[in-house]
Amino acid sequence: MAYAAVVSLNQTIRLLQRSCDVSQEFVKFMYDKTYCLIYILSSLDRSSSSRERMINGLYGQIKEVACKFEDALESHVSNKFLSQSESHQSSISLDLHELKQDIDLFSETVNKLKEYYMEELSDDADDEDDDDDDDDDDDVDDDDDVSPRIVGSCGNKSNMVGFSDELSKFRQLLIDLSSGEQVKCVPLVGMAGIGKTTLSNEILKDPLIESHFDRRAFVTIGPKYQPNEIMQAILAHLNPHVPTEGNVKLSRLKRMIYQSLKSKRYLIVLDDLWHEQAWRDLRRLFPDNKNGSRFLVTTRLERIAEYVAKLSSANKIRFLNKEESWCLLREKVFGEMSCPPQLEKAGEKIAESCEGLPLAIITVADLLSKAEKTRDYWNKVAKKENSVFMDAYDQMSKVLFPSYDYLPQKLKAYFLYMGIFPQNYEIPFSKLSMLWCAEGLFESSHHNDKRFTLACLKELVSASLVMVRKQSSTSGIKTCCLHSVIWHLCNKEAEKDKFFYVLNSCVDRSEKGIENQRRLCIRDNILIGIKDVNNSSPSNSTIRSLILCNDPTDHYPVNTMSFGHLRLLRKLDALTISFYEFPIEILKLVHLRYLALTFYYGNLPASISKFWNLQFLIVRRYLSTKSYEAPLYLPIEIWDMKQLEHVQIMGINLPRPNYGSFLPKVFTLLDVSAQSCTKDVLKRLNNLMKLGIRIELAPDVVEPLSFIDHNSNFYTLKSLKCVVVNPKLRTEVVGPPRRLSSFSSYLHKLSLSGFGYPWEDMRVIASLPYLRVLKLRCYAFRGPKWEACELKFLQLEFLLIEDTDLVNWTARDDSFPLLRRLNLTQCSKLQEIPVAFGKTLEKIELVDCNPLAVICAQQMEKESLVLDVHVLSS
Repeated sequence: MAYAAVVSLNQTIRLLQRSCDVSQEFVKFMYDKTYCLIYILSSLDRSSSSRERMINGLYGQIKEVACKFEDALESHVSNKFLSQSESHQSSISLDLHELKQDIDLFSETVNKLKEYYMEELSDDADDEDDDDDDDDDDDVDDDDDVSPRIVGSCGNKSNMVGFSDELSKFRQLLIDLSSGEQVKCVPLVGMAGIGKTTLSNEILKDPLIESHFDRRAFVTIGPKYQPNEIMQAILAHLNPHVPTEGNVKLSRLKRMIYQSLKSKRYLIVLDDLWHEQAWRDLRRLFPDNKNGSRFLVTTRLERIAEYVAKLSSANKIRFLNKEESWCLLREKVFGEMSCPPQLEKAGEKIAESCEGLPLAIITVADLLSKAEKTRDYWNKVAKKENSVFMDAYDQMSKVLFPSYDYLPQKLKAYFLYMGIFPQNYEIPFSKLSMLWCAEGLFESSHHNDKRFTLACLKELVSASLVMVRKQSSTSGIKTCCLHSVIWHLCNKEAEKDKFFYVLNSCVDRSEKGIENQRRLCIRDNILIGIKDVNNSSPSNSTIRSLILCNDPTDHYPVNTMSFGHLRLLRKLDALTISFYEFPIEILKLVHLRYLALTFYYGNLPASISKFWNLQFLIVRRYLSTKSYEAPLYLPIEIWDMKQLEHVQIMGINLPRPNYGSFLPKVFTLLDVSAQSCTKDVLKRLNNLMKLGIRIELAPDVVEPLSFIDHNSNFYTLKSLKCVVVNPKLRTEVVGPPRRLSSFSSYLHKLSLSGFGYPWEDMRVIASLPYLRVLKLRCYAFRGPKWEACELKFLQLEFLLIEDTDLVNWTARDDSFPLLRRLNLTQCSKLQEIPVAFGKTLEKIELVDCNPLAVICAQQMEKESLVLDVHVLSS
């Protein structure tokens, strides 16, 4: 990925400027060169040139020059660090004389690429058609008797399993004239293969649609929009008696289409629309006869659906459920014959593994129909022990590829990175954001900007490449994932572009595959995989990212692990394996920006402070010492690590800082013990925005915790999570919440668990003026009655109550004036929900709740209110 390589180099220069002794002239020189490359890449993204070979060649050259120079720079720094590791020097000086040859070669190559690009841009000037200036008057007579309902061919008849409800809905949308008779557009949006074309084809052939519209036409647009070809196809469908072969000028085609539809009620299906310009061009062709004419547009891109829909909403096509999937698979394999009983169980599992995507079901079914229909063979398919699913994924890649291919270069890098995670893995947005940042995929202007990362992820969702699994409480994305067919495409393209390489089995392991990779993921047999990496070519020192995805059920500890010559590693994610103690070899990895690991015994060494670029530190103690026993601390040198932004240290405490020490960039501090939350510690985190406190009570505790009482107001703190992991549910143990409002009056999000406060103390929470999200878990508050009538949660938008003994809950209509989402989980005793919620609520979710509460919620249901009820308990 050329874009990822250039932006990574740009980030490396920025970090070297901050941590090494380097001249400002060199920094400016490098910024000029990297921004020149970024400009070329951005221009190529916008280019409409068909000279694909030239563009791909530039991408390859830009990636190569950026990677080679970044390797030279970071190798130089690493050598300097290792050579003076025993000295007392506080910084490393960049020796530009030693790098002169690399600098000159980089500069010369960038200049040549710029010259080549400018020459190609000049040679590639568009020869624009002047067809719009043609005044040819050859119009077509509006003959009512000429084939009034010719429909374009759109493939063979497809099965409508699971789409009968959708067909009925969209048929009604198209013929409904109650909202006016102006021409309107109904968009269908969804990922490739979900059935948009099949559904629109069936709609077009529906008897009610046939009788309602005078003229109908179906035309596929596609990503390579060709106006003349599209208009000729439309005209051929509308009026086949008009000859359109040969060079018919654009202006004449437009007039012919317009005349063919004048005074007619028409339905035009524009299948597979990719570009706003295509919609603008085509929309102008058709008259608005004020008679209820309609467009039906299918697209993979949500932004296109929203654009053509204007004020109306886009219609997202859903995936098939388990029953529908099995029904479609069974029909495609056996037709009108019944499925043998011995194959049904495996068949249902095979259908479920297609994850509701009709294209996947049909492709797998086609392969099954040509193979032996035995229980043994189908069981192997169900367990993915043969090549059926891989063959199906390969076949589908041609259909899916345009969704990836037409992404901007920037988004391609973000998308490919998601393939590093295991198949069907639910990816937390917070982790994805950190990994993107640690990889150096952000331009400096967007560094650590979660709004930017969220915007990028939403663009991938809009492109129907990423699926949202869970929404966050603030209407963002909490977790996401890739459909298996997309995940396969992602891994295939990543390997082809050498974006990352996966060691997945003994068959995959080869020195050639690992060579010159920058990102490496080992998904099983971790120790063997690391050994293979260390035994392979020294060129593997180019690896920047190492992710160890061990099976989380394997808890056996690792005595040691050699990371060999991976001296340029900047991200090590080894959280899923457990070391006996901190692996000392990691201390040689001076370029680390992200470190996540789990170990049993001992502390982090003081020399961890040598990681001058470390931004994300995640440390877990497996079977850790209880926090109420002798505490384990991070080294005092942690306060010297000024680039830290995210610290998560379950089972380990923060040390008391020396005078004048502070961590200015730490925005997130998670899983810290209550003992660490002293005023002296927290005031040194002057930009802290998110704090998670983990409280573990001693068996004989009698003194109340006072961590909330002795802290002053934090103006920057927006999110606070406090969890008692072994709750006593006694207020005298956890202490009253009376000073929570002074802990931070600026809290937007508060999560409490296991405190056992009486509901009367909720007045303290209500006094937080900016609180938008409140989560109460595991008897955070307890008691059978909560009278909230006198309280006002003025800004609260999301409320979660989970695992409580609450029975009666009353409130006034102004107690929660802005509440939009209510989640009640395991509230088995709750008998009523205040009816006052009905005015503002958009969604109520009830999971394992009292049936009386469910009935109460159903009585509140209105047209705009979504009610989601789940029963999980047996």
